[in-house]
Order: sequence, then structure tokens, then C-alpha cells
Amino acid sequence: MELPLVVGVDGSEPSLRAVDWAADEAALRGLPLRLVYASLWERYEGTSLAKDLGKPAEQVMAEDIVATSARRALSRRPDVKVTTDVLPEEPEYALLREGRTAAAMVLGSRGRSSLAEALLGSVSVTVAGHAHCPVIVLRGSHVNQVRAGARRIVLGVGETADAAAVRFAVEEARLRGVPLEAVRAWRSPAYETTDHTLPAGGRFPKLSAALREGVPARPHEEQATEELEAALRDIPADVEVHRRTVEGQARRVLLDASADADLLVVGARRREGRFGLQLGPVAHTVLHHSACPVAVVPQRG
Repeated sequence: MELPLVVGVDGSEPSLRAVDWAADEAALRGLPLRLVYASLWERYEGTSLAKDLGKPAEQVMAEDIVATSARRALSRRPDVKVTTDVLPEEPEYALLREGRTAAAMVLGSRGRSSLAEALLGSVSVTVAGHAHCPVIVLRGSHVNQVRAGARRIVLGVGETADAAAVRFAVEEARLRGVPLEAVRAWRSPAYETTDHTLPAGGRFPKLSAALREGVPARPHEEQATEELEAALRDIPADVEVHRRTVEGQARRVLLDASADADLLVVGARRREGRFGLQLGPVAHTVLHHSACPVAVVPQRG
């Protein structure tokens, strides 16, 4: 049985753009699309019923939201199989459970709350941090276009190769027919012991050189290059790969790379704790500030 691509919908504009993006992605992957709305409406409405329908008003609204989302997806991609569900649960728990039987999950960057106008929605952060499947959070100005103007997939490579994230990024690049750019950030000891903040990409070389004076940076760059090569050693020959090592903080380097990317892919490792997978500082930063959609891929095993 093919696992579906799951989309969390709530009727907001970001969630509708997520439906568009996911419909294109499902078509590319040949997967069914599952649209889910989750809310504990009974907690807030009790037995209050919508007039003439005999259902809680929130349930009526939820059914309308998923129906509208399904029509939008089918209008965009009529060849994609679409199913819907309305779940009377907290969104975080419902989506995390859905993620156990999903190929991937797509979420908008904001929900319907007023606070979400300024911050990444708490649901998106929670799900991206704990889901068992890859979670794509739609950020940036071109979030509803999977194919149009395709440029490249960016993969953030850490000190330890994240095989699941590499595989995901390779598949996304292959599906779109675009290059994969693998980026490994590195820092010399002088960067690690100074409080100075430098722009991503080392755009002030004289200042950078002054901070590094007397500290051999080349071994650190060579180590980053070796780690990058190790992460990419099994990439198939039919995928065009650009390798890049950049001096600077990983989160800033990746934010800079996201400016003209179609998708930024980062890995997330499991840590001890009641809730399992947690986001590190790099993944957390790009989820909040990336200029393009971000895929957070959990490392299995």
C-alpha cells in the first residue's frame, strides 16, 4: 500500500498554499493525497449545534474546510487521488499520529491565530520536531509552486552524514530535474572564540582574515570537505550535484542559500526524551527564517 502525502489544513491562506504545493508533490511522486483537519471543537462548543444540520458548528466548518481543500487540490491536479478526514483532536497529536503512516507531511508556516501572523505556528514547530516522517513547512514567496521556475534543491550537511536527509534531497532533485547543492558550513577556532558577528558567506574577507590571523583555518576546511564527500559518496550518477563548503555559522550559511532555492533539506536526529525527536538550533532557525520551503527529515535508526 502506498503511503499518502498528508497535509494539515485549517482554512488559512498558508494552509491552502500548502495544499497547492502538496498536490504538485503528490503528482510528482505518484502518491495519494490526504487532507486532515484536527480540532477539539467539543471542548469549546459543547453541545452547541449548527442550525438545521444537527452538528457542532466547528465540525460543520471543519468539513467545509476539507471539502474546499479537496476541490482545490483536484482542480490543480485532477490525476491525484485525494481523501479527507476531520479529527476531533488536538492538531499536534493528530498530525503526529498521521505521520506514522505518511510518506511525508506538508504544513503551512502559519495557522489562523493572530500570534501566528508574526511567528511560525506552534503546530508546525511541534510536528516538524517530533514526526516520524519528513515534514515540509511552506515558507517563502513561491511556496505554492513545485515546478514553475525550478532552480535547485539545497541540502544542509552536518558533521555526521545524515543518510535519510541525503536520500530525501536526492529524490526531490531527481523528481524536479534540478541540481542538488550540498552545503557544508565550517568555522575556524577564531570564529568559535569571538563574539563578533559576520555576514553569511564571508562577505568581509579582510575582517575575516584579521580574526583568523595566526590560526590555521585550512585543516578545518579540509575536514569539512571530507565530511561533505563522505555524505555524498552513494549519490547516483544521474543526479547533478554541486558541492560547496562555506566558512560561517551553519544556520546563516543555509539561510543565505535558501534565497534562490526551491527546497532546503535538513536532517534531525533523535534525542533522549519523552517526546523523541527534537529540533536542533540549525533546523529551528531555518524553519523560522528560510526564504524557501524547508524539509525536516528525521534520521532513522
